[in-house]
Amino acid sequence: MSTSEKITSKQAIALEEKHGAHNYHPLPVVLSCGEGVFVWDVEGKRYYDFLSAYSAVNQGHCHPKIVGALTEQAQKLALTSRAFHNDVLGQYEKYITGIFGYDKVLPMNTGAEAVETAIKLCRKWAYRKKGVPENQAKIVVCENNFHGRTTTIVSFSNDPDGYKDYGPFTPGFIRIPYNDVDALKEALKDPNVAGFLFEPIQGEAGVFVPDEGYLTKTYELCKQNNVLFIADEVQTGIARTGKMLACDHENVKPDVVILGKAISGGLYPVSAVLANDDVMLVIKPGEHGSTFGGNPVAAKVAMAALEVIVEEKLAERAERLGELLRKELRAIKSDMLTLVRGKGLLNAIVIKPKGDKTAMDVCLKMAENGLLAKPTHGDKIRFAPPLVISEEQLMECVEIIRKSIESFE
Repeated sequence: MSTSEKITSKQAIALEEKHGAHNYHPLPVVLSCGEGVFVWDVEGKRYYDFLSAYSAVNQGHCHPKIVGALTEQAQKLALTSRAFHNDVLGQYEKYITGIFGYDKVLPMNTGAEAVETAIKLCRKWAYRKKGVPENQAKIVVCENNFHGRTTTIVSFSNDPDGYKDYGPFTPGFIRIPYNDVDALKEALKDPNVAGFLFEPIQGEAGVFVPDEGYLTKTYELCKQNNVLFIADEVQTGIARTGKMLACDHENVKPDVVILGKAISGGLYPVSAVLANDDVMLVIKPGEHGSTFGGNPVAAKVAMAALEVIVEEKLAERAERLGELLRKELRAIKSDMLTLVRGKGLLNAIVIKPKGDKTAMDVCLKMAENGLLAKPTHGDKIRFAPPLVISEEQLMECVEIIRKSIESFE
């Protein structure tokens, strides 16, 4: 695949270094186009994308149905703000609430905005419905969480990169160990706890999958204590783990679901908070919103992106290919590969350094061999290809991973 871009990788990186904020440290690869499971750099080299924009591109790069919805709507009406109705939003709201089985959706743009929305919703519910004294509501969160980077969200992070030098912090959060039912049980003794905000699988922490039954037990505890069960499915939702929502693996229905990333197939910033009327309707007109939230382009794109998931049975594909991927990864013979874990096509490996060679070196070698992935928390590499990947392509990727890791032996 050719590209009309004249800029070189070196020039592109130099421009970012000089003119952009230094808040990211990407792999030295400059991408210029993508299609399905593949991306190409400016020099024309093709790579398998094994990160999928942190699970935003579940439907594959530039899926024609989603691109078509975006371009068609963008030429008709892009933005009205919520000062007026538009002819697409209601259709989208009916469609998404029908898919996930909730009364209402509150549309936003980014995952972090959706988390902030859920926090506000939970607190308002606490005062209006649960009877918590004003300004006393608390939300239980988990250690090693990643819910975004806003000031409120980093207030309950225990990652120094997330919170250092950003105080003073927002109060009202209780942090407990993840995958610890007893810790939640203890925290819920506080009558002012209004919600439990959690990730069904901790993606940024290295795809930490909790024990089977954890979601069920924590859900039951929340029900017993009149506490909202709030699932951040921004990364785990939209078929990534082999079900439409990761919570579906244990058949629990959260009081509040937070969605983003793949809800738009990676083509447009779209996020959503889903809840039933008894929770959602505590927010009245003028009390929360967004200029771009629920705009016509976002609504059309999200409907198309969700239709692709359903029509192409991508949840089922993720379930089947995820099992195959973990089986094949565990068969790799290397002292560096110490652990394989995941669910569906959200997976990670843990790399033990060999001399001065680390997980980053493994990622650089994989890029050299035509596959893109990135370390998280130093020694973990996340593997999350677009869900449209075929079995044949997946096996080719396993071979690239095997070849790259074994090159350090």
